[in-house]
Amino acid sequence: MTAQIHPSAIVEPGATIGPGCKIGPFCMVGAEVTLGAGVELKSHAVVTGWTEIGDETVVFPFACVGEVPQDLKFKGERTRLIVGKRCRIREGATLNTGTEGGGGITRVGDDCLLMTGSHVGHDATLGNRVILANQAAIAGHCHLGDDVIIGGLSGVHQWVRIGHGAIIGAVTMVTNDVLPHGLVQGPRGELDGLNLVGLKRRGVERSEITALRAGYQMLAQGEGTFLDRARKLAEETDSKHVREMTDFILSATDRSFLTPK
Repeated sequence: MTAQIHPSAIVEPGATIGPGCKIGPFCMVGAEVTLGAGVELKSHAVVTGWTEIGDETVVFPFACVGEVPQDLKFKGERTRLIVGKRCRIREGATLNTGTEGGGGITRVGDDCLLMTGSHVGHDATLGNRVILANQAAIAGHCHLGDDVIIGGLSGVHQWVRIGHGAIIGAVTMVTNDVLPHGLVQGPRGELDGLNLVGLKRRGVERSEITALRAGYQMLAQGEGTFLDRARKLAEETDSKHVREMTDFILSATDRSFLTPK
């Protein structure tokens, strides 16, 4: 009863509208949509499909949230999109539902900023506090950890994993997995060190940053293969951030890694 719905908006029967929601002029809300408390849809926003949007998220004009996947294998199966709390989905952004073959759910965490024209493909998973800058595109089945930043006009290939706290520079194509806290830049994405600025901004202790830098150097210059170095580092480290990095490397993946120079 506390929601504000503009007379020109279309809210299909069956939609669930939480308390304090604001639905602006010419918006479209589908029958299987659930809007949490305080969600705001600005004018001309479209939210459709089997989509759930968390409390206090704002969807800006001309964003399209919850449309079917851009995948020729999709045959109309009933799949979902789940968006977390306090996200900002800016003008023209697109977020698609999942596919049956990919698990059926596309998921965006809390406090994410998806800037103008950004795209989240089917079955992708974004952690909390992820930032996609203008026109960044995340392909299907990708997994982005917490605090990841993707620069403007960058693209992430399907099935790629990007670890916690990594940053991707602008106008970069990422085709392989990125280590947690990695810094990637260049047209064909090269791993170019650690995201030291991001680590400091998040208040990571100096001792942990020092351990990460030493671990990174071992991965770059140690004996044996990249995986051999990662296994040895996992055995020797007592740093939680280095352990996060080695766990990421040694876990299952469909891609190879961007490796240190």
